[in-house]
Amino acid sequence: MRFADMTCNEFVDKLASKSPVPGGGGAAALVGAIGVALSSMVCNLTIGKKKYAEFESDIKNILKKAEGLQHALMQMIDEDAENFLPLSKAYGMPQSTEEEKRLKEETLEKTLKQACEVPIKIVKICYEAIKLHSELVDKGSRLAISDVGVGVQALRAAIISGWLNIIININSIKDKDYVDNVRKETEPLVKEGIILADKVYEKVENILNK
Repeated sequence: MRFADMTCNEFVDKLASKSPVPGGGGAAALVGAIGVALSSMVCNLTIGKKKYAEFESDIKNILKKAEGLQHALMQMIDEDAENFLPLSKAYGMPQSTEEEKRLKEETLEKTLKQACEVPIKIVKICYEAIKLHSELVDKGSRLAISDVGVGVQALRAAIISGWLNIIININSIKDKDYVDNVRKETEPLVKEGIILADKVYEKVENILNK
């Protein structure tokens, strides 16, 4: 059974076990998907309301983008598990001889890069999803404004979680060019995403405390 097809209880129990998958990457993808889903919910509660008619086309556009991002993140729960298993096996490879050491080192380098693939995508997608919340906080129904806040906080956690899963892998990768490229590709998105998420949350709090 795919992890994404499990019940909530089944997934959480599996996550709590000593099984190597799902792990932090799968959890990050799921939390991100939940964050995006909340933006879709706010869109669905806003569409058709006369009070927000001027934003109707914008909200529909946000909804369309959010649905795509949510689907991608849900796919990544299992994709991350598939990518991590080869690395998990590589750590257990023998290294008694020089040949075994060389083979293990090569395999680890390859599988560490493979394990980075999904966390990199999680960071990119969560950044895009945070930007949707940044627009939604000004255009979505005020009756669901708290859900914008919850959604963006989930995405904030997910983008940081994706970044942590990148760091733990690139710290062991010897290919300096690869490591530098990954950092340049993702670190600015994480920093900007956190700043943007905090701004959205601050707006939500201010609206609720009026």
